[in-house]
Order: sequence, then structure tokens, then C-alpha cells
Amino acid sequence: ASVVFGVMILVWPGISVYALTILFGAYTLTTGILEFGTAFTAQGKEERAWLILRGLLGITVGVLVFAWPDISALTLLYVIGAYAFAFGILCVGASFRLPLDSRDTASMILTGLVAIVFGIVIFAEPGAGALAVLGLIAAFALVTGISELVVSIAGKKLLERKLKTFASRRQSLKTPEPSH
Repeated sequence: ASVVFGVMILVWPGISVYALTILFGAYTLTTGILEFGTAFTAQGKEERAWLILRGLLGITVGVLVFAWPDISALTLLYVIGAYAFAFGILCVGASFRLPLDSRDTASMILTGLVAIVFGIVIFAEPGAGALAVLGLIAAFALVTGISELVVSIAGKKLLERKLKTFASRRQSLKTPEPSH
């Protein structure tokens, strides 16, 4: 969803504030629902907790944006900046708490730091120009989407390795040792 959102902004640079609001609301609501739903299939409690937090953040922001679609451009920027900042904090926090290998941890930290910096830039310079802001929004969505894809692919591989290890341990417990 993040990659699609970023590409749509790049392909459609003349997007109106109303259309961007609807697009952002759909993006945050969709990613929130997906992360919240994924939380219930997660293996570990900590992973589940982080997914629930990120899911609730996305759902809350998405619902608020849809409830207030005539939001001003400046207010929309503040909402996007606050979402990015909160998302970044959650990513950085999760990167230290989840059982990820060093590359995935680095990728998740990078995602979080990009989101935090993006949120700070939006709050510091909200009137920096619509095209520049759209470029920043697209870059944020693309970077977070690509890094989340990398983490999810590596996370799946990690799960497969753990399942194989568990299966082999279980098999070794079932197979009696030959006695001499």
C-alpha cells in the first residue's frame, strides 16, 4: 500500500488537497487494517503488540481523515506529519524488541528514522511548497513501503528457519537412539 501510495503521488503531481486527503485516508486505513489483522496471526506477544499499535494508529488516522475530508492543506500536512512521527517511533521501538536479524533491524530502524525526520520536516516547514511536500510524501511512502517489504520477506524466511529447527528437534526427540 505504501509503494502504491507513493507511486500514485509521483504519477499524479497535480493532485488536489481533497483527492490527496482521500488517498491518504485510504492508505492509512488500509495499512492499519492489514497490520491489525496480521497481529492475530503473529507468533510472538511482542510482535503482536507492535502490530496492534501500528494497526490502531493507521485505522484511527484513516477514520479521522475520512470523517473530516474537507480538511485544509495545512491541517492535512500536520496530520501526515504526526502520523509519520508516531509511525517512526513505533518502528524504531519495534526494531529493538522484535527478534530480527541485524539487516532487518537496520532496515526497520531506517524506516523509523526516515518517518521521524519526515514528520519533523513537515512540522518545521509546513509551507515549503506543495510540490516539495508531495515529493516528500511520495518519498516517505516509497521508502517505508520498500523497507517493510524487505522486512516482511526476511521475517518469513526467519519463521521458516525456526519452524524447520522446531520440526527437526521434535523429530530427534521421537527417534530413539540405538542401544549398543
